[in-house]
Amino acid sequence: MAVLSLKPTPFFANKNRAFWQLQIAGWGGAMVVRGMTTVANEKPFSFLLLVVIATITGFSLSLVLSVIYRQLIHRRPLVTWGLTGIALAGAVSVSAFINGWVISLYQVNSEASFAQLFLGVFYIDLTLLGAWSALYYAINFYVQIEEQADRMLRLEAEATGAQLAMLRYQLNPHFLFNTLNSISTLVLLKQTEPANAMLMRLSSFLRHTLINEAGSKVSIEQEVETLKLYLDIERMRFEDRLRTEFRVDPEAGDALLPSLLLQPLVENAIKYAVSPQEEGARITLTAQLVGQRLRITVSDTGPGLQNAELRPTYPGVVTGAGEHTSTGVGLSNIRDRLGQAYGDEHRFEIRNPPEGGFTVIIEIPYEPAKKAETPQARVPVADAPVTAIPDKRSLGTPA
Repeated sequence: MAVLSLKPTPFFANKNRAFWQLQIAGWGGAMVVRGMTTVANEKPFSFLLLVVIATITGFSLSLVLSVIYRQLIHRRPLVTWGLTGIALAGAVSVSAFINGWVISLYQVNSEASFAQLFLGVFYIDLTLLGAWSALYYAINFYVQIEEQADRMLRLEAEATGAQLAMLRYQLNPHFLFNTLNSISTLVLLKQTEPANAMLMRLSSFLRHTLINEAGSKVSIEQEVETLKLYLDIERMRFEDRLRTEFRVDPEAGDALLPSLLLQPLVENAIKYAVSPQEEGARITLTAQLVGQRLRITVSDTGPGLQNAELRPTYPGVVTGAGEHTSTGVGLSNIRDRLGQAYGDEHRFEIRNPPEGGFTVIIEIPYEPAKKAETPQARVPVADAPVTAIPDKRSLGTPA
């Protein structure tokens, strides 16, 4: 049997309904208290009629005040409070006049003059209408502050979403250029079967990278599947020079991370480790849980940062040696996305081992995927023989 999900509705979501609920509850409660006081003082039950008339009078005058206050609440403070005082004094005077006149009719033989009855009722009505006015402004100012806070949160979320979208869709133009150029080369060489296979792999990769919304999170397993699609394309270019290894602990497989977070790391490794070396390089990705944090390590067996020409340096990323180094747009992209998603609750560290190679370590809070979610299935591609593609530099085109 399906269970309907109930979401709590904020009390002030419908301000008109909230006003009437508070209005009826407030004046109804005041009438009950004054009625109980009448009974406790052993006054005749006919005196309860005066309580009802006084409540109706206060209820009606408060409606008039609400219309006036609604026009004053957005004015300058001096105008608001000055005119509020005048309106309140007028409403209290009208209420005291009506209630005093009703009491004088009820107590025909009373020795008290109308002026005495007016002054006696004035203080009671001033207390009730003054408290009502204070609550009216307090509640409306509270609602305004909450609306401004919600508006600021929405604007901040929209700005963050726009920035995440910009970062997420910042695909490396070198990758797309090289892939399309490789497909063009295969077509020129009349190797249609591998060209078709490479095109299908590119289509599958783009489908995976564009299917998720900006700012969405995927599991490590889904991220690895996307990386394998990307590596399938690059492996057609580099063949045995590109060697990969994935070591994902079973308990870390369902951990969430921002979509396409690791692709720039692998892309940098191919560009700076596999491409410049004749023997190629090995790229290793490991993921494991360390307490309540997910640790991801991406390393390669390339030249590392020993050769400044291979990996240019920029300020902004902390290395293991305490230096500030970056390998360009890819790492800057990752750093910005981690900052947007986790604030100060993340670690982003670059290491350059003495024996060579290059390592990036990322630590983020562990966030398991919901059980209801199902991993994205890898899109099947047509099998085709992996054919070596001539290096683009030999064709006179830039890498």
